[in-house]
Amino acid sequence: MKKQTTTHMIIPSPLVDEAERRYEELTGIKKDMEKSLSTAPAGKLHLVKKQNHMEFYLRRDRREKSGIYMTKSDPDIIRNYTQKSYDEKVLRLLDKEISALEKYLKSTDEFTERIRRVYSDNHPEVKNYIDPIDISDEDFIGMWMAQPYAGKEISEDAAVFETDRGERVRSKSELTIANALAKRGIPYKYECPLILKSGQRIHPDFTVLNVKKRQQIYWEHRGMMDDEEYAKHAVDRVKQFMKNGIIIGRNLVITEEAVRSPLGTDEIESIIKAFFL
Repeated sequence: MKKQTTTHMIIPSPLVDEAERRYEELTGIKKDMEKSLSTAPAGKLHLVKKQNHMEFYLRRDRREKSGIYMTKSDPDIIRNYTQKSYDEKVLRLLDKEISALEKYLKSTDEFTERIRRVYSDNHPEVKNYIDPIDISDEDFIGMWMAQPYAGKEISEDAAVFETDRGERVRSKSELTIANALAKRGIPYKYECPLILKSGQRIHPDFTVLNVKKRQQIYWEHRGMMDDEEYAKHAVDRVKQFMKNGIIIGRNLVITEEAVRSPLGTDEIESIIKAFFL
């Protein structure tokens, strides 16, 4: 019996993306606030509201009932203590929201994984009879990598750059990119053909899989940007991608270099972290 083609996948909801973005934002703010509070002065201000103004009293010890009256001729001191009080209150609320986000993201991940395992934990023969709505990362990667393709031929007299996976690529920088992806366990295909809306076949340098989002991202490396003709072709290529819904920063990554400005491994790692981890 021929296995049905899987037409469904549970793609992470935009709510999950927003929760992750919010979590990163809040944890960054929390870190800054905690750093600021670590150097804040001891004690706190006690505020007393009068008819038309506020009075400030500094309590250096919790047992104090009144405190030292602070004149407004010391605005910096008052500012330091009021900021400290504000930061402490906000920090408590940040902790609550961060905790709620952690629980939400954890439960979403757990249920998504459980749904995927309903299919993937089956015997391979049993899987042939099931059309799943989602599958495990391992199964998804396996299916994606198993799709055959023919890359562009590389001239025999060209310089030889062989990746850790035994593939031949065209440049030292492409070699570094390929090995960095492989080291992280990120699935990729080198010069896998892509058919455009016009019917034209092109070969992006790398087709990389964001496993979590079930998304293909194209990575183009432009290695001779100080060559005028090469640079013009590179610009035309980006325009070609855009006409086909492949947009820089969304599903297209661009790296560039010139003779006096080579591609650095730190740049490659930054892109991998931002798009694939």
